[in-house]
Amino acid sequence: MCNSGHFNVDIDLEDLEKFAKSKKQLREFVDEYTLPNNRRICVLGEGRLINLASAEGHPASVMDMSFANQALAAEYVVKEFKQLGKDVHRIPRELDQGIARLKLAGMGVTIDTLTAEQQKYLASWDMGT
Repeated sequence: MCNSGHFNVDIDLEDLEKFAKSKKQLREFVDEYTLPNNRRICVLGEGRLINLASAEGHPASVMDMSFANQALAAEYVVKEFKQLGKDVHRIPRELDQGIARLKLAGMGVTIDTLTAEQQKYLASWDMGT
């Protein structure tokens, strides 16, 4: 069992520990709780957010782009709300690509323009995910 939600309180470990007959660490990030009926529950990452607790999580070098997207998307909604209507909208491609280009420039990386073949590949699911 693991927590892929947003808060570290989604799994009630305090009550699980009170209820369980025993607890042992099977390996790093994996605790096994034995219940009174001898069934076992394995809890990953101490019940914390699994992508942050048991993996590399989201490094700041990725989160800065995510936050930039969120901020610019919010600004876009504020400016364009009358034209958008009540619906789910994608962030405009220009904003998303602009953030990526700024990130790369900040890292001293330059990129080429995609070829038509590359654009077709990225737009399709023919080769899988």
